[in-house]
Amino acid sequence: MVVRHTARVQEPQVAPPFATSSSLTPTAAGPTELQALRALNSEYIREHPEEVARFLDLRSPQETAALLVHATPGAASQLVERLNPRIAAEVLVRMPRELSRTVLSEMNPSRSAPVVVSMSPREREEHLAGVEPKVAEAIREVLSYPVDSAKELGAIYLTDADGRLAGTVPLGEIATALPETKLKDLVRGGTPAVYVNASRHEVVEYLNEQRVATLPVVDLEHRLVGVIRYRALVTAAEAEASVTIQTMLGVSKEERALSKVSFAIHQRLPWLEINLATVFLAAFVVGLFENTIARFTALAVLLPVVSGQTGNSGMQALAVTMRGLALREVRISQWPRLIMKELGVGLLNGFAVALTTMLGVTIWSHSLGLTLVIGLAMLFSMTIAGAAGAAVPLLLKAFGQDPAQSSSIVLTTITDVCGFLTFLGLATIFASAL
Repeated sequence: MVVRHTARVQEPQVAPPFATSSSLTPTAAGPTELQALRALNSEYIREHPEEVARFLDLRSPQETAALLVHATPGAASQLVERLNPRIAAEVLVRMPRELSRTVLSEMNPSRSAPVVVSMSPREREEHLAGVEPKVAEAIREVLSYPVDSAKELGAIYLTDADGRLAGTVPLGEIATALPETKLKDLVRGGTPAVYVNASRHEVVEYLNEQRVATLPVVDLEHRLVGVIRYRALVTAAEAEASVTIQTMLGVSKEERALSKVSFAIHQRLPWLEINLATVFLAAFVVGLFENTIARFTALAVLLPVVSGQTGNSGMQALAVTMRGLALREVRISQWPRLIMKELGVGLLNGFAVALTTMLGVTIWSHSLGLTLVIGLAMLFSMTIAGAAGAAVPLLLKAFGQDPAQSSSIVLTTITDVCGFLTFLGLATIFASAL
């Protein structure tokens, strides 16, 4: 886009070889001279459209229309595209209707749309009705873009003499304004802004509320400090999300794909040792029921089924809670509501999964007692796992720790112990029915 200066352009010493319709008369020039002058005008317009546009910006729409009548449609469209859209609209209205429609068809839709919108509704519809349907459709599509949509070119921010934010002006408004219009007259409504001490979460929330592509940052005295772009914020959020995935699995935030082997070992090994301890805890629980497993070997076959479904249920609750904390959808004070919600989800999902599991175990083992045991174990363990998935990040947050830090390791320990304990405990209680 070409941004025009609002100051008047001084005319060059040698004016372009233009002639208006009033000067192109038989008394002023013969037929041959008239054709030569028209050809010279068209050639000059084609070679120097910017200079001609600056020259015509200082002329009245009537004079400009009179000149363009003698130019080719291609050259005329180049000039009209470079004029102020409001002046260009007046020029097209004053030109012969057939020629103005031809010129409009030759123009780029993104350039012709500001011109068309500057016309009166009646003139606008008449011109759009006279051009080819495809051209009219393209222009109407550009006209349909919202003011704050991604199709807009952006905006500039205005400050007063003390550097305080005074307003914002879309570049589209500047492009379609008259040259003598002052920027302060183009300010529309209030200007959304955030303070320098705003957190990333607050900035994201504000950007989503305001639906703007850029957001000015001001200090406590409302002086403009800088601008946050939505695209840059999204990039930062994506990077932080990838880091969160690493920390949930016990990997350091600082480690990268091509980090040194020694650095990776130093960062990962401590958490692997912690994970080993939790695995031994789960193994200890299984060892408590060694005699029961020795009597009913089918229990060992079904242990992975219970632990797998329990772990998945807990991870689902963990992911939703982590996202809620990251986006500030939930606070620690809302823990009763969140826990109750995950208990309900876990209970209903556990009931549905238990029915499917019981059907499969019945077909496989033909044991009514084993079917009942695994169904109850699935129901209880998945309900507890859902509540644990929400509780782990909330507890870490309450104790001032990063809720993403190795949450999955802690949760896996809880779900494994819970699943093994309920399944093998119920099997021991109902051993006579197995």
